[in-house]
Amino acid sequence: MSYVSCALRAAAPRRLPAPWRSPRPFSSATGPTAKKSVPYQKTLKEEDSGSREPSRPPPPSAEVVVVGGGSLGCQTTYHLAKQGITNVVLLERDRLTSGTTWHTAGLLWQLRPSDVEVELLAHTRDVVSRDLPEETGLHTGWVENGGLFIASNKQRLDEYKRLMSVGRSPLVCPLGTGLSPCPCAPAVTLLLPFLCHQIIENCPVTGIQVRTDDFGVKRVYAVETAHGTIQTPCVVNCAGVWARALGRLAGVHVPLVGMHHAYVVTERIEGIQNMPNVRDHDASVYLRLQGDALSVGGYESNPIFWEEVSEKFAFGLFDLDWDVFTQHIEGAVNRVPVLEKTGIKSTVCGPESFTADHKPLMGEAPEVRGFFLGCGFNSAGMMLGGGCGRELAHWIIHGRPEKDMYGYDIRRFHHSLTDNNRWIRERSHESYAKNYSVVFPHDEPLAGRNVRKDPLHEELLRQGCVFQERHGWERPGWFSPGGAAPVLDYDYYGAYGQEHHKDYTYNKLLRDEYTFDFPPHHDIIKNECLTCRNALALFDMSYFGKFYLVGPEATKAADWLFTADVSKAPGSTVYTCMLNKRGGVESDLTVSRISPGDPASPLAPAFEGDGYYLAIGGAVAQQNWSHITNVLQDMKLQCKLLDYSEELGMMSIQGPLSRVVLQEVLDTDLSNEAFPFSTHKLATVAGCRVRAMRLSFVGEMGWELHVPKADCVKVYRAVMQAGARHGIANAGYRAIDSLSIEKGYRHWHADLRPDDTPLESGLAFTCKLKSSIPFLGREAVEAQKAKGIFRRLVCFTTEEKVPMFGLEAVWRDGKVVGHIRRADFGFAIDKTIAYGYIRDPAGGPVSLDFVKNGSYELERMGVTYPARAHTKSPFDPDNKRVKGFY
Repeated sequence: MSYVSCALRAAAPRRLPAPWRSPRPFSSATGPTAKKSVPYQKTLKEEDSGSREPSRPPPPSAEVVVVGGGSLGCQTTYHLAKQGITNVVLLERDRLTSGTTWHTAGLLWQLRPSDVEVELLAHTRDVVSRDLPEETGLHTGWVENGGLFIASNKQRLDEYKRLMSVGRSPLVCPLGTGLSPCPCAPAVTLLLPFLCHQIIENCPVTGIQVRTDDFGVKRVYAVETAHGTIQTPCVVNCAGVWARALGRLAGVHVPLVGMHHAYVVTERIEGIQNMPNVRDHDASVYLRLQGDALSVGGYESNPIFWEEVSEKFAFGLFDLDWDVFTQHIEGAVNRVPVLEKTGIKSTVCGPESFTADHKPLMGEAPEVRGFFLGCGFNSAGMMLGGGCGRELAHWIIHGRPEKDMYGYDIRRFHHSLTDNNRWIRERSHESYAKNYSVVFPHDEPLAGRNVRKDPLHEELLRQGCVFQERHGWERPGWFSPGGAAPVLDYDYYGAYGQEHHKDYTYNKLLRDEYTFDFPPHHDIIKNECLTCRNALALFDMSYFGKFYLVGPEATKAADWLFTADVSKAPGSTVYTCMLNKRGGVESDLTVSRISPGDPASPLAPAFEGDGYYLAIGGAVAQQNWSHITNVLQDMKLQCKLLDYSEELGMMSIQGPLSRVVLQEVLDTDLSNEAFPFSTHKLATVAGCRVRAMRLSFVGEMGWELHVPKADCVKVYRAVMQAGARHGIANAGYRAIDSLSIEKGYRHWHADLRPDDTPLESGLAFTCKLKSSIPFLGREAVEAQKAKGIFRRLVCFTTEEKVPMFGLEAVWRDGKVVGHIRRADFGFAIDKTIAYGYIRDPAGGPVSLDFVKNGSYELERMGVTYPARAHTKSPFDPDNKRVKGFY
């Protein structure tokens, strides 16, 4: 754990704050002398940036224009130069760091529940503690004093133990379990002049020109400023709280909100020197060493929204609202009693931008090509600046980042949500208020719910469905025997005068699962799984993305996009991947060849040329849509991608008795000969046309029914009625998670990510390497095949029935070789199942023999459990069941 000294950060601003309040005892902050804040307090003189001359005239053109001179803007500019792009202009409406960066607390906590975040933070540390001093000969203000996490209950201690296990992995943290360093934008600004960048201060952006090309694609053309226009194909929005307004200039939705965020600095405390920085999440407080004093802050349940963001705000602060900040004072005094008699030297309450999931917004905007986001950093812009700046620079240059940045990618949000003000505000509040809460495996948001409902929502709600939220959709999680558990309107946890919901069934069911042990509903999930394995279950998968790729050059597009050969006869369905240039997996999906509809319908649109129907996991539908769209645009292909996700529902009927039941309601022969695995047909159920596909995501014989939304309830009831005497049951995604891992099926963005290749993840069979057909990423896959696989996804089982959820360390012959990406309990084999990528500590390739010959243990919360490695799925390794052989 480290920080950047206040001295360096204070050196960058040109105008300093007004004098701080006179000192007062820490514990009396809420007393009669405390001054309550007003919504916006002009503690600094606000000057009209437009009336001042820019630090230099804007050039007529640039390869990249970065807007915003804070941590992310400076780090992105720096890393663009490091990667060879020097014709970059950095525009700042006022002075560098004048927005929010100048008042940051300057902390870096390196241990996170994400391997990618740990690596991003490590790079930030390296930039500030090593790279900048070496390149400039200047001290960046870096102080490495260690960090301390304090647990006040068993659940918190369990969470820290999970972090301890992931910290052991060499794939995650090169410093083991050490808590390490953080950067400073002003430190980076020291280097930018040496890199010959054009930094232009006092130069506000007034407009962004977007032009539509000959293929109907919107692209960035130029940036207009108060002092001239810069022609450029690329704009990077690093404007922080002001990023939403900047996005509007280009027609881009930037889903963030501004809030007040504060900390206070104490008077001198005797003997506190060399103390580590402290986080006490349960007390909602952090303590940062600042010389011989402490900075104290945290995340409250009732943050103040900055309702009207001022365009002229620079080096400014708000008056601190002591009523809001009190909870942090109480927590701090409880943890450090001497604070009760210590005065407060200063308060720092400034604007910060916050997002719906407390993660940054990065990547190319879906609305406009060439418009990139690097904003919404939730008060972590200093911590993440170095790592994210490097990834964003790579993104701009190469089209994709090096690491798996999906958790930060703007495409993680469906386009219907990014301009939904209620959803943005509610979710941003909840994420802020719960930032220090324990992160449990099965938690769900209470805010921003019921935005997207599928046609079976009310039908399943009445039957006890406990819904999960993904991509705005309400999807079935599991089914409670206790009856309906509707998700209610968000109550802001009782803040802002809102009445807190009482007797809230859905919330109670969630809270019952706040554990790192097997949840209390474990046996209910077990029943859903075993009903599927032994009889049949119906899964509502209507939230899936459902796209049509059609047109004269659709097959040309499909050949390039998909790793498998999908250009087969109509009626075929193929499981395939889509890759990036480096061979990383951008998606796994099913692609079905179709014929034009006559007449056209949601099941079969009219088109000329060839047609393909794409079924994609609903939580990543926007990511897939954007990936495919970008490829089509870049290749200028004559075909269209049509989104029918809202027009079609999708039910999956799976299990040994699925054929018996469906044969009663479908008007087509379901025998193996007439309807083999991986094929599809148009058929009729209860007088309704459906597209039936023989597929499985749970490892059983079964069919998916893709149904026009108006007919979904009728078809559902017909299937349930026919299946009643055979023991059919509803089942949800908690059961799918267990069943699919038991069969060895991958989940994208869990055991399959953009930084994993098909060869590493065991999906080489999806690649048409034996054919001469080129596909995106083929060269990288072939190169890896020739060189060898140095990282491999392995399935593990443990005899001891212990719950695992991912992040567990993998030990082989006494050495840590990786960590678990995804884990669950397999009820049919009655074992814990875990998947993780492993490496050879000696640096050699990871062959199947290497996997087989090791002795393995999985470390869960500091305790190791003997594990067995599998080179095939532990359940039905010969794939007999999906083919109907029981």
